[in-house]
Order: sequence, then C-alpha cells, then structure tokens
Amino acid sequence: MKQPPRESPTQEFGHQFPSGGRERRTAAYLLVVLTAGAYLPSPLYPGYQEAFGFSDLAMTLIYATFALVSAPALLLFGSAADALGPRRVLRSSVVVAAVGSTCFACAAGPVWLLAGRAAQGLALGAATGAATALLIHNAPEHKRPRASMLAGMAFVSGTAAGPIAAGALAQYAPAPAVLPYLIHLVLLAEGMRRVSALSAAPPHPRRWRPTCPHVPASLRQRFAVAATTGFLAWSAAGLFLAVIPATLSRAARIDDLAVTGGLVGAVLACSVAAQPLVARCGAPRAQLTGLGALMCALAVLAVTGGGSLPATLLAALAAGTGHGMAYGGATAAVDAAAPDRHRGAISSALHLAFYLGAGGPAIAVGLLTLSHDLTTAVSWLSAAAALFTLPAATASVLVHRVRSAAVATMAPVSSRSGQAASSAVVGHT
Repeated sequence: MKQPPRESPTQEFGHQFPSGGRERRTAAYLLVVLTAGAYLPSPLYPGYQEAFGFSDLAMTLIYATFALVSAPALLLFGSAADALGPRRVLRSSVVVAAVGSTCFACAAGPVWLLAGRAAQGLALGAATGAATALLIHNAPEHKRPRASMLAGMAFVSGTAAGPIAAGALAQYAPAPAVLPYLIHLVLLAEGMRRVSALSAAPPHPRRWRPTCPHVPASLRQRFAVAATTGFLAWSAAGLFLAVIPATLSRAARIDDLAVTGGLVGAVLACSVAAQPLVARCGAPRAQLTGLGALMCALAVLAVTGGGSLPATLLAALAAGTGHGMAYGGATAAVDAAAPDRHRGAISSALHLAFYLGAGGPAIAVGLLTLSHDLTTAVSWLSAAAALFTLPAATASVLVHRVRSAAVATMAPVSSRSGQAASSAVVGHT
C-alpha cells in the first residue's frame, strides 16, 4: 500500500505561522520599534539622575531592570508563539510596550522609571521569540540563514535607533523627557495595526504552558558556545548603553546629548553594518573575529574607564564591529540547526543569554560604585570581560574542530553506503 507523503516540519506547523512578505515585514518592524523603545532612555540617564537625585547603583539597576524582567519573560513566553500563534503574543507585547513608554513620558521619580523598564522588558521578552520565529518560519529552507540575519539586524537596528533618536530630540527639540516617548507611542500604534492585520492562528492541539526551553542534545555544545559569545557581545554593548554616557559627562565634560546618544548608537550601527559579513565568513569564524574585536574594545575601556572621548569612540567602533560579528555568528549558528518544532523556544533561550549579558555587567558596575568611582568601576569590569573572551574563543575553536572531524568521519561512511547501495541495484538488475 502506498504510504501518504509525510509532512515536513514546516508544513506540519506552518498553520501557526502565516506566510507572506507582509508577515515578515511586520515582524521586522516590531523588532525594530520594540527594541528602539527599550533603549530610548540610554542617553537620558544622566539627566534623570540629576533631576531625581538617585545614585549610580540606582541608575544601573534602572537600566538592568529591563534585562531582569525580559529574562524570565523569555522563559515564560518563549514557546507561546509555537502554540498560540504569533498574533496573540505580539499584540499583547505592543500593549505592554505602550505602558512602558507612558511611564517614562509621565515619570515623576525613579519608581516610574523602574516601572517603565519592567514593562519594556516584559514586552520585548515576550515578543522576541514570536517575531523571530515568524521571520524564519516564513522563509524557504535555503533562505533561513538570511532570515535569521534579518531578525538579528532588525533587533540591533532598533537598539541603535533608540539612543540616537532620543539624544537628538533631547538636545534639539522641546520636551526632551516626553517627546521621544510620544513618538514611540505613535510607532507602536502603527505596529498594532500591522499585527491586527495578520491572520489568526487556528486552534492547535498542543496547549501552551510556561516551560523551560529544551535544547536538543545534538545542539547543546553549539548552543553553549553561541550563548557565551552573545553574552560577551551584549556585555560590551550594555556598558555603552548603561554607563558610558555618564562617564563621558563626568570625566570628559561632554554634555551634548546628541553626541552621547550618537556615540552609543554608533556601537549598534557598526554592529548592523558588520552582520552581513557573517554569511560570507561563516558562523564559527564570525564568532572568533567578533570576540577578538570585543577584546580590543574592552581593553581600551579598561585603560581609560570611558573617560576619554577619542578613546571611547575608538572602543565604540571596535565594540560595534565585534558585536555584529559575534552576535550575528551566534544566532546564525543556532538558527541553522534548530528544529522547527522548537524554534521559538530555542531562540528565546539564546536571547536569554543576550539579555543577561546586557544587564548583568551593568549591575556589577553599579555595585562597584559603592566603594569606587564610576570610571574605576568601568575599568575593572571591562578588564574582567576582556579576559573572559579568551576562554570563549578557545571553546569556539574546539567545538568547531569537533564538528568538522565528525563531518569528515561521516563523509566516507556515507560514500561507502552509497556505493554499496549502487552495487546492490546493479547486481539485482
């Protein structure tokens, strides 16, 4: 009896992820807008600190609240899109992001800032897996590496656009603490319109429940290297987003918010420019190259503490290039091997490492300021992160060699099996 054709994973779960260019554009748009909103406050932290009178530790905690909330949100909602469909998850994320921008626009004290950061973290944490999976599921198999790169570029583009726009508006436009968030609310309204136009996912037999994402055993070594590499990449970016504006304001007397916002945004802009190179040199080499550039950038910060504008600009360019290669290579390495059934959950687990990298070192800097000045704290943390790039690079090389050896071992076996099968067919004939 002729067996019916077996559905591919994409066909089996494709009803959860509507196909078409409009859906991909919607997912990319939301990643850009949500990440831009999450990093709008970066150049404004020194102003908030002066207006509300809180400490350096409080400043870094306000920044890191985003990561502290988005990390559990990724665990709770990472697989939600796989079961509920992307539209429901993304619509909820847009609403929560609007609450976050409203908190910042109405802020009258640090509690408002904490609430706003928590809402931003929850929104982006819930949306990351859904939007990334929506982008990749809608791409043909041979174009999925490109779709993965698009998701990464959209994520980082928003992170760059937020500080640049907020710095320019705060320096040259009226109502610097309100206008950036009002514009963001308008962009979120457009996002809600686009998400509402997506087709709703039909009922799915698998009910969603918050679970810890499962990484298949065959993927764990690659995942561990990618998570470590991405953690270090976002640690470097997090230092620029959280504390470099304050160090430049104090040590270098740079009070132009457009300059500090542009400097912070330059890190992520260089990252976006570097990410297309990942496809040319391959994920393993991209991660190694990125780690090398990150080590150089962190070494510069370790020497200067972020207090010199020329040196910090040089570090920003190196950190951005390294971030793009390391982060892009990490996401490409995992997305290329992730099974469709668990793609949203695995993507969320990987971004969990990224968010922890962006927030954890910032908190460490804040704790160091309890006994040292901010410039010294940045120097010490940068030196420690630079040292960690060495074992990360070593692990990346070892895992790549093991995989290459395994492929080389399997190739002759496959060849012999093919020859035996051909001989059997000839003999039967």
